[in-house]
Amino acid sequence: MIDSVLEYAALGWASCPGARPLQDGPRACSCDRVGCPDQGSHPLSRAWQMQATTEAALLSHWWSVDPEANVVLPTGRTFDVFDVPREAGLAALAAMDSAGYAPGPVAENGGRVLFYVATRNVSEDEDEWWSCPLDYGPSSIEEMPGLRWHCRDSYVLAPPSTLPGGGTAAWLRPPDGRPLPDPLRVLDRLADVCE
Repeated sequence: MIDSVLEYAALGWASCPGARPLQDGPRACSCDRVGCPDQGSHPLSRAWQMQATTEAALLSHWWSVDPEANVVLPTGRTFDVFDVPREAGLAALAAMDSAGYAPGPVAENGGRVLFYVATRNVSEDEDEWWSCPLDYGPSSIEEMPGLRWHCRDSYVLAPPSTLPGGGTAAWLRPPDGRPLPDPLRVLDRLADVCE
């Protein structure tokens, strides 16, 4: 995990430790919440937005304390993420590839595919920023099966995080340091497939 975290930091992507699913014992999540509703898929700290950093020494310390902690990347800072059902995401990725369009970094996260795009959070007036606070959204991804746009006030689990159903998040197209694609162009391609 720490190698991936440090690679993200080198890209300028802040991260913080996330809870991980537990396979054995009475609890299903490594957090302290009894009956955690989002097992192994959330930041460990409620202060994750302030905690997330690119500082290598601090990241190394956190993952030395908990080497199996999942990797949480806040969105709306350096990038946004389009999160779509797996079938639609793979179809859109194949269509982009056949059209010669570079989709940017793309990860598979269980039954979802995540497209990393440039953030739209560029307004100088904070009131104009699009926000997607998780506290006001659906309590589970099953309640919102279509496309989700993770931007300000949201986060994603990054590869190689362990997923609740088993397996790990994995890159289909890893980040390579190139500029991220324009979100509206990617959204246009995703919208056709997700309808």
